[in-house]
Amino acid sequence: MITLGQLTLRHFILAAVILIAATLVFLSPAEFGRSGSLTLAIVLVTLGLWATALVPGYFASLLLFASVLIAGLQPAPLVFSGFASAAVWLIISGFVIGAAINATGLDSRLAGIIAPLLTRSYPRLIGGLMVASMLLGFLMPSSVGRAVVMVPIGMALADRCGFAKGSNGRIGIAAILAIGCNMPSFAILPSNIPNMVLAGSAETILGVHFGYTDYLFLHYPVLGILKSAVTVALVLALFPAKVGEPLGTTASAAATGKSGQGKVIAILLLTLVLWMTDSLHGINAAWVGLGAAVLLLSPGIGVVSPPAFKQSIDFGLLLFVAGALALGAVVGASGLGGKLGAFLTSVLPLAPGHHAANFFSLTFMSFFTGMFTTVPSAPAVLTPMAGDLAALTGYGVMTVLMTQVVGFSTVLFPYQVGPLVVAMQLSGEKLDHLVKVTVPLALITLVVLVPIDFLWWKLLGWL
Repeated sequence: MITLGQLTLRHFILAAVILIAATLVFLSPAEFGRSGSLTLAIVLVTLGLWATALVPGYFASLLLFASVLIAGLQPAPLVFSGFASAAVWLIISGFVIGAAINATGLDSRLAGIIAPLLTRSYPRLIGGLMVASMLLGFLMPSSVGRAVVMVPIGMALADRCGFAKGSNGRIGIAAILAIGCNMPSFAILPSNIPNMVLAGSAETILGVHFGYTDYLFLHYPVLGILKSAVTVALVLALFPAKVGEPLGTTASAAATGKSGQGKVIAILLLTLVLWMTDSLHGINAAWVGLGAAVLLLSPGIGVVSPPAFKQSIDFGLLLFVAGALALGAVVGASGLGGKLGAFLTSVLPLAPGHHAANFFSLTFMSFFTGMFTTVPSAPAVLTPMAGDLAALTGYGVMTVLMTQVVGFSTVLFPYQVGPLVVAMQLSGEKLDHLVKVTVPLALITLVVLVPIDFLWWKLLGWL
């Protein structure tokens, strides 16, 4: 039983969310209707549970599934659509690839190759891992795929630097890789799912086509380079550490499983080539990863044993991610996403000629929608409104669409972006540690980087 002295700010926040949700159900405002009010209440409680992390993420997902289905608000195929998504299967294949890298000692071997370059100091290590992750963003179209490759190497480097599990140094490495494998890629068009949802929605609904170079030049200087530099500074400040003597497990890890390393390297190289050339063959990155997982698990070929497979798959994480995807689907199918957009449009100061107010308002709209629907669903909610928003602001439709990227790439809580959760799970460190970075990073982005981005856009003639 929790006493008054044990209550924290997170308890009070969750209590307030539950009170608001109960009020919605009781009053059922006319603009939402009975089913809409109940759906909104369930969504708010789910978001509150994820954001406060007072219960495991999978519990909140199961509560979402059960509540929506028992209340008859949406059909089961839609509620469970997350399990059929490419994202979940990419995560499963990622776990298998990660298990293979670890089981054969390949992570320690690769870490041994790059250790002389990065382990001279902790700042050099954190900065170097961020740069490596950023460069990989140009080669691999999947944030989870990048994490699968980088996190095992990062944890092996942590061993070489003497960073034990739960130490500042190890948490810092996990955090920089989780963010580095995901956030800079928002500025590279084909490198993560929300970007592709935006591009696909814009082409399907509005007939607008994005150019790779224009997209990169508009977003990468601030959202890629500057934001990554801020992230490195935050990690160094929040998780200070010094490189020490290697842990005792490092030497034995490097010596084990050498017979299987050649197989894993060959399968990884083939997987990387197929990931890098997805625009040529058109095979989804998740199905490429699934094929790699099948090879790594195959009797006589693979290196991942049945016990290792069972140990590598985190079913709770899969439930969490499927729940996050389901929440976006439920919000979209219920019409709440459109109502949220209409509400934000009515209260934000949008008017032709007011460039600064318009830019910040559209950015905030995308940022807030990403919190409510999760980031992959935000462009699907906002893109159909682009024409109306262009009329309200006097911007071109393309400019309105591009402001979405500034907003939904600003992540306050890890639950908004599945790959962040997956990367921390692969590292073996708690997700709560990542919140210590994402919250101040989001605030710095909104207060400092968004104004800089506004000036950059004006310099390029977009505003």
